[in-house]
Amino acid sequence: MTEPPIRVMVVDDHPMWRDAVERDLQAAGFDVVGVAANGSEAVARFPAARPQVLVLDLQIPAPNGVEVTAEVLRHDPSARVLILSASGEQADVLEAVKAGATGYLVKSASREELLDAVRRVAAGDTVFTPGLAGLVLGEYRRLSEPAAADPANPELTERETEVLKMVAKGLSYRQIADRLVLSHRTVQNHVQNTLRKLQMHNRVELTRYAIEQGLDDADA
Repeated sequence: MTEPPIRVMVVDDHPMWRDAVERDLQAAGFDVVGVAANGSEAVARFPAARPQVLVLDLQIPAPNGVEVTAEVLRHDPSARVLILSASGEQADVLEAVKAGATGYLVKSASREELLDAVRRVAAGDTVFTPGLAGLVLGEYRRLSEPAAADPANPELTERETEVLKMVAKGLSYRQIADRLVLSHRTVQNHVQNTLRKLQMHNRVELTRYAIEQGLDDADA
């Protein structure tokens, strides 16, 4: 049975850029369920549009992209936010990730990179323009405090802990599946089970937890 197309909403205040992204997504088979030119429109249209992925510019008329990210995820924690911004500045990237964005591309990314990022974000991966992932992980490590939880959490199975170590190292679900000789869906299931056990909502929170436990430095 064919799976339904991924539902995407595009938010950008530049009409030509917004239209181009919408056309590229539609041509690739995505279901563009809405567009918006500013933060207010995005927040207002999000509940009815119910996108799986929000492709969002940061520098939009108020509320800005960071505020929109936080607001829509309060409404629907299962949604995924992919930032598509002209800025690759550290402060902008970290603000977006801390608000809950699971992907960040700069606008110099190719059409193919954008389409791949939307697919991967929809599947639960975190996706960053090359160079930004290390920046984010490094900042989380710097800010992390001693965690109250035991890294050898008895609630996690050996396989879930193994997958968690690879998540901490920034591997995609596909890379984890290949390394452990598992199906992509099995890896997703392990991650979802781990999120549920740790009472977390998304892979960004899970990555931070794993880094705080030092699992990104562990052998996997």
